[in-house]
Amino acid sequence: MNKELLEALDSLEKEKEISKESIFDAIENSLIQACKNHFGKADNAKVEIDRETGDFRVYAEKTVVESKDDITDPVLEIALCDAVLIDEDAKPGDVVQVEIKSKEFGRIAATNAKNVILQKIREEERAVLYNQFYGKERDVVTGIVQRYVGRNISIDLGKADALLSENEQVKSEHLRPTDRVKVYIYEVKDTTKGPKILVSRTHPELVKKLFESEVTEVRDGTVEIKAIAREAGSRTKIAVWSNNPDVDPVGACVGMNGSRVNAVVDELRGEKIDIICWDENPGILIENALSPAKVVFVIADGDEKTAKVVVPDTQLSLAIGKEGQNARLAARLTGFKIDIKSETQAKDAPGFRLEDYYDDEEEYYEDDYDGEYPEDEYLDPDDVEEQYAEDEGEEEVEYLEVDDTPEGE
Repeated sequence: MNKELLEALDSLEKEKEISKESIFDAIENSLIQACKNHFGKADNAKVEIDRETGDFRVYAEKTVVESKDDITDPVLEIALCDAVLIDEDAKPGDVVQVEIKSKEFGRIAATNAKNVILQKIREEERAVLYNQFYGKERDVVTGIVQRYVGRNISIDLGKADALLSENEQVKSEHLRPTDRVKVYIYEVKDTTKGPKILVSRTHPELVKKLFESEVTEVRDGTVEIKAIAREAGSRTKIAVWSNNPDVDPVGACVGMNGSRVNAVVDELRGEKIDIICWDENPGILIENALSPAKVVFVIADGDEKTAKVVVPDTQLSLAIGKEGQNARLAARLTGFKIDIKSETQAKDAPGFRLEDYYDDEEEYYEDDYDGEYPEDEYLDPDDVEEQYAEDEGEEEVEYLEVDDTPEGE
């Protein structure tokens, strides 16, 4: 019996990661509860279980009284004549341990004890699952599509099921049962029915985690993903930065022949990904973010978080993108409100002309100048050269014609 108990506990610990110690505690509590159900109280009941052999002992601590007539509570007290059978040195006032045979427990008490153990096992199993998936919060896991629950999807993650709600699904994606998908765990809740795991296919962090799994430089921190802007199922822009000047961040993320970025695109089922270089200069960052469109110039206001961008006439539609997508993603990526105009439009638009930002030509007066002015207002260039030669001590150099060159030279 004890050997079977230990084998069962070993199996629980291996399969469900429930510690044997917690089950031993549950067994002890269940036996005490059985004593309470059997005797009406269990304040003096004790249980000891040998963790190595599985042997257990249940006993009640009773106070020794002079005679049976002095017993007021048989659950808590024992007559001296009975106590000496347990401990021959017992005397009134001593406490002796009276063994309780678990076989004496009634069917109801035994059933209740069994339920206490099963309840503890279920609680431990839920706690283990919660801790396991709570540790994976903000991470990507692979699951199998099980079934549709209304418009939501149940994803099998192995030991638990996750919920992919309608709002977290990519509209253009059609998942079918048995499909294997990677999902981003964004929240894990502890409930009485076990952990409630909420996952997403639209979260921008999903893209970041996929690049971490595919790109070694991102995983080890050599290349950082500074910002992500995503319209799930359609297009994503990411800004990357390298902490090593010898490593090209864009090239590292793209991979040889696009192998790395294509692996991410395949997992996202064809979603387009633009990878740009991050720059601390907001003007350069905005110019990069509007790629693949070419930019003439950018005027960025860091305080107001606004930017005015001028592009060639032929690049305006490309810079804005289909239904404004390119400009919208660039704005999310940089955090700037971007206003884009073509060169033709910018000519008549205040704030879009470079001359609007030029300072007026400064006037200099004699009091502001420490040097000496020539008598005339303008110097003749030849005079300037002669003056410069004199100041530097230059001598005129006579250049010889070829015919005047001495022989042998």
